[in-house]
Amino acid sequence: MLWALLRQYARPYRWLLAIVAVFQLISTLASLYLPTVNAAIIDEGVAKGDLRIIVELGGVMLAVTALQVVCAIGAVFFGSRAGTGVGRDLRSAIFSHVIGFSAEETARFGASSLLTRTTNDVQQIQLLVQLTCTMLITAPIMSIGGIFMAIHQDAGLSWLLLVSVPILAAANYWIVSHLLPIFRRLQRLIDGINRVMREQLSGIRVIRAFAREPFERNRFAEANEALADTALEAGRWQALMLPTTTLVINISSVALIWFGGLRIDAGEMQVGSLIAFLSYFMQILMAVLLATFILVVIPRASVCADRITEVLSTEPQITGPQQPVRPAAISGEIRLDGASFSYPGAERPVLQDVSLIARPGTTTAIVGSTGSGKSTLVALICRLYDVTAGSVSVDDVDVRDFDPEQLWAAIGVVPQRGYLFSGTVADNLQLGAAPGQVASEDEMWRALKVAAADDFVRAHPDGLAMRVAQGGINFSGGQRQRLAIARAVIRRPAIYLFDDAFSALDVRTDARVRAALREVAGDATVVIVSQRISTVAQADQIVVIDDGRVLGVGSHETLVTQCPEYAEFVDSQALGAGAP
Repeated sequence: MLWALLRQYARPYRWLLAIVAVFQLISTLASLYLPTVNAAIIDEGVAKGDLRIIVELGGVMLAVTALQVVCAIGAVFFGSRAGTGVGRDLRSAIFSHVIGFSAEETARFGASSLLTRTTNDVQQIQLLVQLTCTMLITAPIMSIGGIFMAIHQDAGLSWLLLVSVPILAAANYWIVSHLLPIFRRLQRLIDGINRVMREQLSGIRVIRAFAREPFERNRFAEANEALADTALEAGRWQALMLPTTTLVINISSVALIWFGGLRIDAGEMQVGSLIAFLSYFMQILMAVLLATFILVVIPRASVCADRITEVLSTEPQITGPQQPVRPAAISGEIRLDGASFSYPGAERPVLQDVSLIARPGTTTAIVGSTGSGKSTLVALICRLYDVTAGSVSVDDVDVRDFDPEQLWAAIGVVPQRGYLFSGTVADNLQLGAAPGQVASEDEMWRALKVAAADDFVRAHPDGLAMRVAQGGINFSGGQRQRLAIARAVIRRPAIYLFDDAFSALDVRTDARVRAALREVAGDATVVIVSQRISTVAQADQIVVIDDGRVLGVGSHETLVTQCPEYAEFVDSQALGAGAP
């Protein structure tokens, strides 16, 4: 998975990577040349007292070092650009794919996990690319070149390489093999702590209202402790690498100096050659250490690549057909014919054999007990889910045959929770404008007036530029709902879907909003889900749902006398049978 992901997203930066490889090659060759020059200074200059040789070769060393520094800086610069570019493209790809998910895929992964995969997991891939550019290219060049130059200096000590390098590589491989499962567990725990944090921040008012701070502290502490313990476990294994490597390098250096000294005493080797051989020996072992460091990053990056690929390979359930139907206009007639829906893995369907018709110019109200399937029915109309049996059609065209963008452009949805995005009131209203269009200030004020939201917006000194916090938490529940209604109204869609969108409004404001809606949505199809009888009593038809089945369809007066469940619903709100 990791190789496939890198091959796909690093390909646009192959020229940058080629430049990095050239810079790294020159820099590494320069570092390999320096010990040879140093050996010549010692053997030809210091040992013979030739100052001219020392100055000349010293100048060569300075020039080679300057070249090495310049190439190293260039490699880091271009390598960082390539790594950052890969991270940017990968995040963009994940985001573009995730926003096409239906509610089913989003719920399956979870918001916290998707956030972690888009940020932390991509960061690990980006880090791997950057380190690969700067270390993984250097390591093989340095090791192979170091071996060649060391043998060139003195072949008699090369047997030490055959002992030290395999021992160091085997020890580090043993450590890395234990890190892979730990990193898998670590990423899952990061998901978990993100989930706990999101829940606590979103539900802070509930936590305080029920004085659950101690419980939530303990819950976060458990998640935090589990993450810390796993990170420490990984850190302990990683911490073994440095002492292991240092031990092997130091023992090898002592052995090299010992056996090198014996060769010098025997006249088979010069002092400069021993120092150069020691430098190459250290470079070879450092190359192994660099490769090992990359091996530490690879297991975690591999886990992250698997998680990212899992997201990118998930096909959304809600997709457009290969040859979508694109009518010139949508009038808005909604027809459900034997529609049934079951959530994946559920024991029983949420909706069973639902049939109804909602025509343009009429208002259809849906009532029922909590959990009866009202919101799911609305979700089927706007195709957040697809029916598992039967059909849902708009203008006699199955919603699955529509171009999704055209279908959604014809629908104005106000969900149960009127979510607002950070920015301004105007920014949020512009989200409701028709695709490719920008709503004027007059259109925004008219939409706010319909939603009875113009009063508190005008009262603010900034007006339409009033700041909106994330989620609209700086507004009351009723204000959020009214702004959400205005956002749907500004488009003037053919179909309005209000999913319990008036629940936070008082009865008077509710009546004002519905009266204004009748004026602006006279030719549209309006579907209202509500638990308030005063909201649905004047609808052209009322659909009573219980346990996923339609129990009755008709006007308020008809259902009060012919549908016992509706009559009980009316009585529970202390309304008379003839209430309007």
